[in-house]
Amino acid sequence: MVSLTIKNYNLRRFTIEAKRDMEHYLAFVRTEVSDYTFAQNYVWLSRSSGFYAIVNDTFCLFLLSGEEMTMLLPPLGKPEMVNDALIECFEIMNEHNSSIYYSRIDYVCESFLQSFVNYLEEGTMFFEILENYIVEKKLVDYIYAADDLIELKGNAYHTKRNEINKFRKAYPNTSIEILNPKVHADAMTNLLNRWIANRLRYMPKDQTERFLDGISDERFAIKRIIKHYDDLSLTGIVLNLGDDMIGFTVGERLGEDSASVLIEKTDFDILGSAQYIFREFSKILKERYGCRYINVGDDMGFENLRKVKLSYRPYKLVTKYTIYQK
Repeated sequence: MVSLTIKNYNLRRFTIEAKRDMEHYLAFVRTEVSDYTFAQNYVWLSRSSGFYAIVNDTFCLFLLSGEEMTMLLPPLGKPEMVNDALIECFEIMNEHNSSIYYSRIDYVCESFLQSFVNYLEEGTMFFEILENYIVEKKLVDYIYAADDLIELKGNAYHTKRNEINKFRKAYPNTSIEILNPKVHADAMTNLLNRWIANRLRYMPKDQTERFLDGISDERFAIKRIIKHYDDLSLTGIVLNLGDDMIGFTVGERLGEDSASVLIEKTDFDILGSAQYIFREFSKILKERYGCRYINVGDDMGFENLRKVKLSYRPYKLVTKYTIYQK
């Protein structure tokens, strides 16, 4: 399916060629949320059907799951154009979907949400807003001060320092390289396969199906990272133990003073490798982008991941919302 036509709008496939269009409209957006980049969406939409259209001079990204359509982000563009476009986007989804209850807009940051509420309040009573729309608080992005992740000072980071020190003592023959997909592609794939096998070995059976669904998306995401690494302006490092890769991580610039981490994988059996590569990558991100903050995204609803991200003492948690219709 190359494109869709809904309400006279031509919805084009969300391919690498959409980068220029999306980044043109992203230039008008100010947010700390990690989802508001082309790379973040293109990489993680590897297996899904993404479509986009220009609506009211805004960039609108839709996701087709089965026969139903949702939006991955609110409309992107000049603030004065967004709210009219948002309402029109609900009409586009309603026209396509079997029920209006399937229509929703995900990953709405607080500034978009507040602007939409203010826009509606100008012409209606607040209780009428609640009659037409439901706003649900979803996940949060974990944002850290870059210097905290690099220096790991104080009692709060005592455990992290110990884990890194034990790792360096146990594995002195380690090295960091700047990621080069032409050189490291096979080793990245092999490491991912080992990581999956080790996770499955210890995972409770009732979590296996959800894990396999997620890891399938992750496998495709890594393939896209390798294929379009330069096109997406990504940066990454690999962690080697002798001649063997035991970790890799990839990130990108996010706004003027921050960067984000798209993915990180380390050998499940080598304790301390995750903490070590995270600190070393924080150094690289600060050096390359001059960033003060590092966003590692959300926890996808996984309790273990939430605990790990909280253990690094976030500087800030930024809430993401979903807007539904009633």
